[in-house]
Amino acid sequence: MTPLQKQMASYGFESNDDYQYHLDSLFSLPGDEKKIIRTLHIEGEQQRRKTAFANALACSLEFPHLLYYDFSQQGKIESKIKLPETTDEDGITADPVSDFDHVMSEACAFSEAEDTILILDQLHLADFRDHIRLYHFIIDQIWEYSGNNLQANTNNLFLMLISAEPLYHSLQTCSFRVWVNRVSQSQVDYAPADFDLNDNIFPVMQALSELFIQLGLSPTHSEYKKILHDAQFNIKLEEHLLASLYGWMEGVDRNTLYSEKLKPYTEMVIQAIHSYLGLDEVELGS
Repeated sequence: MTPLQKQMASYGFESNDDYQYHLDSLFSLPGDEKKIIRTLHIEGEQQRRKTAFANALACSLEFPHLLYYDFSQQGKIESKIKLPETTDEDGITADPVSDFDHVMSEACAFSEAEDTILILDQLHLADFRDHIRLYHFIIDQIWEYSGNNLQANTNNLFLMLISAEPLYHSLQTCSFRVWVNRVSQSQVDYAPADFDLNDNIFPVMQALSELFIQLGLSPTHSEYKKILHDAQFNIKLEEHLLASLYGWMEGVDRNTLYSEKLKPYTEMVIQAIHSYLGLDEVELGS
């Protein structure tokens, strides 16, 4: 695992896919592009894995300030910074500032002096006018609301946008898009030494590898470690194996796992486990 993968795994997002290149590309914008606010658009299948990815990535970067706003929770979020009420020349109090404007104000304020990350989640639920406001903010670094103009520091602010639907075109053109898979796409060829195990467990891993290919999955290191632990201490029957695979591996389709098509591969794994444990054929047959 790369340093970024290890960091993200420690914050709850484990994947065989490495996203270091995406960061390097975003943080090395050419020429005038450096004047806009660095923005990462996170796409993926419609599950909260995108949110887990954003939070783990943000924590891994260890910026002093991490802000989060979910458009599905509009009106329910209290801001850390209470902005004073504004009144017009006649002394009439202006409309209350929205939670969205609050978090944008915080991002601008914090970015003046320190690195700041702002995650905007469920952006597809936002008013389309807010998409346009965000676009102008990324380009001009100024957030406008209720007659206020707040300046963001492009050197310190990093935006992450999460949406279940395509972004407003102009907003997409000024952001770097990354796809977060439901399960790891990269295949890893593990060896017994990766789990501090002896080579005699290799036949079990070979049989498991064939099974993973049929499932179209590649387990992460921690998932595989748990499965191998079960293989050494818990799995005796095919039903045990199926329970462990479904229990530990993210993205396993249960119908496929329990299908007749996979039965020859699961039987091979059980035979390899029995051979590894030194169980005789009588017990295998039972």
